Amino acid sequence: MYLNKAILIGNLTRDPEIKAIPSGTKVATFGIATNRVWKDKNGVKQENVDFHNIVVFGRQAEIVGQYMKKGSSILIEGRIQTRSWDDAAGVKKYRTEIVADRIQFGPRPAGGGGYSAPAPAEEDNKKALDTIEYPEEEINPDDIPF
Repeated sequence: MYLNKAILIGNLTRDPEIKAIPSGTKVATFGIATNRVWKDKNGVKQENVDFHNIVVFGRQAEIVGQYMKKGSSILIEGRIQTRSWDDAAGVKKYRTEIVADRIQFGPRPAGGGGYSAPAPAEEDNKKALDTIEYPEEEINPDDIPF
């Protein structure tokens, strides 16, 4: 049995770049950074940052391109893949990346912006609250069928 699974939570290091392959499918590429913090044997706090190349296809690529930007938090689930090619000088190049199967946006940074749907106007909220009709009779717990 074999398993190739990567799960990462990090922040985008650059804005997503959206392209389309010949079939018309959208492809988003971007990088994320993950941090690791620990204390060494002397109790001194240490930190290490790793950078990952991410590739997302289809509708998820469009969504990433629309809502995510440099610094945004994201969870990526996918598989690790290494590609190779020869550059113009004939030198073999390699690139290891995570091909995402699933993405999930992280929490929005404080101060607004981001990717949530716009909130209804305050007047609409007040009108909706004013139209709620509450029952005037008391509810007897014995009448509840469960």
